[in-house]
Amino acid sequence: MKPAVKPSTSRRKFLAQASATVVAASVPYTFTASRSLAQSKSQRLGFALIGVGGNGTRTAPVGKQFADLVALCDVDSNHLAYGNQLLCDGKADLHADYRDVLTREDIDIVQISTPDHWHTKILIEAMYAGKDAYCEKPLTLTIDEGKLIRKVQQETGKVVQVGTQQRSSFNFFNNALAVIADGRLGKLSKITVGIDAGGWSPEIPVAKVSEGLDWDRWLGPTPKTEFRYLADPKKDSARNYTNGHTHFRWWYEHSGGKLTDWGAHHIDIAMLAIAAAGQNNDPVSVGGKSKHDVDFKDGVAVQKNRYNTAREFDLNVNFAGNDVVINIRHDVDNGILFEGELGRIFVNRGKLVGKPIEDLVAKPLPDDSIAKIYRNMPMQGNDRDAHWANFIDSIEKRTLPISDVHSHMKMLNVCHLAGICCRLGRTIHWDQASETITGDELAASMMSRPYREGFEIDMGN
Repeated sequence: MKPAVKPSTSRRKFLAQASATVVAASVPYTFTASRSLAQSKSQRLGFALIGVGGNGTRTAPVGKQFADLVALCDVDSNHLAYGNQLLCDGKADLHADYRDVLTREDIDIVQISTPDHWHTKILIEAMYAGKDAYCEKPLTLTIDEGKLIRKVQQETGKVVQVGTQQRSSFNFFNNALAVIADGRLGKLSKITVGIDAGGWSPEIPVAKVSEGLDWDRWLGPTPKTEFRYLADPKKDSARNYTNGHTHFRWWYEHSGGKLTDWGAHHIDIAMLAIAAAGQNNDPVSVGGKSKHDVDFKDGVAVQKNRYNTAREFDLNVNFAGNDVVINIRHDVDNGILFEGELGRIFVNRGKLVGKPIEDLVAKPLPDDSIAKIYRNMPMQGNDRDAHWANFIDSIEKRTLPISDVHSHMKMLNVCHLAGICCRLGRTIHWDQASETITGDELAASMMSRPYREGFEIDMGN
């Protein structure tokens, strides 16, 4: 349960005013359709969905507007059967091994929607196989994986769109960035990022692997471990506990908890805002307080039968110049509160509010404000629709998409540093130029993890 925390008086007042004045920022912008939508069936690209779970089945229907979904791949035959009926009327080619997908000449694009620990290996091998890729966030499990992905992307020239679709949110996030870029908040001083508390579990016993699931292949590059599962006593399937499907994000072995889940969305926008304000967004340190439900020794969870990612956190990210700080919290509204010398605004997926937003009625932003935020690329639709359209347009033009791997990793490294801070319980210092943790040998060793034998990355040699 989310802890009951009373906001400060000023914050309560601000949020009350904000809720009463939900004002959409009206910024003229031309939405341009991607040429692919007008292509004939024979000209459309073929794509495959690798990872047919929740995110996969939510995002693939959007992709079907722009390309033909011809194949599904998953290590769970139940996911394959369900996804085939839901997405393809039972007509898709089904694969248990993603490598079979990568050899197919009729597949131009892969959508990678696996658990986080598989992203890097599949993405790198897909690029070497000549595929462009839409990969869900967080792009990597570690900092060093990001360095490798960026190297391979530059080497191969493949287009990779990271699934941080808030970068394609015309209604809220892009408008917030445009307001900040136009100087309406002045110099930013503090950005509070609310990402909710992490997952909780009781002790989860070892259990028989679910029928149809290839557990060894699901684990892939991560250490061999026993499958755990506990059904919710109230028979609420959404509250079942496991170290497998859906709940993988609550285990450091497979993810980074809330810090790389919601953090990968909101910290992304926060860092873009710092740059939009003309301030330095090179991180130098992450420190603060956190709470786990298990004990840690040298950054590794001691207990193996409960969720082990951070449940609570109050972390500060400092940047070169020290003129702005990002405060990452579990106990405030999900969203981003920007505070500057001239005012403040709050944005999430449901609203964009604050006096600088109300002032747009009398003093609108310049007509090209959103276009500049969107790198002057054509935008169609909003959120996932626009994000996929941008991906296809970037494939056609062979340009970096709006959520490219290079800018994504600068943000995601902050999420990873925050996770290392929580696991070690101390401030982590970062050198952006060398992309290295400094002054802490143990923390620096956590920038990478070994791959399990037999699941190393195939570098295309």
